[in-house]
Amino acid sequence: MVILTLNCGSSSAKYQVYDWDSRDILAVGVVEKVTVGGSFINHKVKGREEIAVNHDCPTHVDAVDLIIKTLTDKETGCINDMSVISAVGHRVVHGGDKFTKSVIVDEAAMAAFNEMKDMSPLHNPANIMGIEAAKKVLPAVPHCAIMDTAWHQTMPPESFLYAVPYEWYENYSVRRYGFHGTSFLYTAKRASVLLGKDPFKTNIIICHLGNGSSVNAVRDGCSFDTSMGITPLEGLIMGSRAGDADLAMPFYVMRKTGMSPADMESALNKKSGLLGITGKYTDRRDIQKAAREGDTKALLAQNMEAHRVKKYIGAYQAILGRVDALVFTAGVGEFAFFMREKILSGLEGLGIVYDPRRNELSHTRNTETIISKPESKIPVYVIPTDEELVMTEDAYALTAGTYDIHTRFTYSFQSRDYVNKGRAEGLQGELAKHPELKGIIAVPK
Repeated sequence: MVILTLNCGSSSAKYQVYDWDSRDILAVGVVEKVTVGGSFINHKVKGREEIAVNHDCPTHVDAVDLIIKTLTDKETGCINDMSVISAVGHRVVHGGDKFTKSVIVDEAAMAAFNEMKDMSPLHNPANIMGIEAAKKVLPAVPHCAIMDTAWHQTMPPESFLYAVPYEWYENYSVRRYGFHGTSFLYTAKRASVLLGKDPFKTNIIICHLGNGSSVNAVRDGCSFDTSMGITPLEGLIMGSRAGDADLAMPFYVMRKTGMSPADMESALNKKSGLLGITGKYTDRRDIQKAAREGDTKALLAQNMEAHRVKKYIGAYQAILGRVDALVFTAGVGEFAFFMREKILSGLEGLGIVYDPRRNELSHTRNTETIISKPESKIPVYVIPTDEELVMTEDAYALTAGTYDIHTRFTYSFQSRDYVNKGRAEGLQGELAKHPELKGIIAVPK
């Protein structure tokens, strides 16, 4: 059985092809610059070099069609034809409060996703276009939706409600939803394995740091609170999103400048965050380079980002009471050791003591590492996320009729003996170049 997963953004379409029988990834890739011109595909088949091909994709239908042609091409492909695809898993960012778990897409589900467009204007329209495009190309197979928000449906009212007129919640579903759910699910389950604890007796703080970033407080294996809100704008300072700010500030600026509500929404989502502070950068590597070269705004942006993450770690430690582990994940969390250093410095009073050398060595997606010192009361892990695997396992279980909410469902990666074959192969190559990495590999207790 082969499962295709698709993650369609506003101008991109990421994909993975997974052989369920051999538990192995056959191919991964992404089509960039969809709808905006200059489109191209980066495509990697297991055991071969990555290739890049320019191909115009004015719509997501064109992007999905390009993916399928690339996957089935005699020279670039990994499957003979699309008849071997048994299911397609789709990422959907906003499922509102209608979904507590993944679902097979039907008319009712599509209607619900469309209802959420106003709450996730940057994501849901693209997710919907991706589903519609894939269903046109693959009409005979089940299409499954894996929602970012579903993981957070265990939050209690004191976590998810805003202190605004209650009828806003009753009439317009105004509440905190949270995002990055598949990433938090994966890393929470893996952290429990590393700790040697029952996942539903484990308290964890997870920092998912990327272009979009959020923090999740996990109590007894379930989401208890999270930094993103009704949309992905709230919370941490992100690549181009402002995160937490005084609610009156937009009105003040609109009165001063004459900006429209649409202008303000665009500014807070696309022109703020690290980009707003530096004036030019969203990539942490660019910001780090600029800061080292004396760019004071780049250094300010780094310090502001780290300061905000620290505040959430402290706040979530207070509401959890007991914290079994602190976890970093996603692109920045996994690779930007200089940002982890800024975040972790000075947290000794919370029982978090990181090891600078271990932290610097942890720069890989091929293994889980521990970057805290032995005397740290709270271990600090870097766990490479695997959202695609969650999507794949959900899609398989949905088609097999064995799927359920995560509190009543066991994933393959919850096993102490779980191995990601592709990452294991990549790790061997890394160890050959950097044998010191072996000393920080996290081993299940």
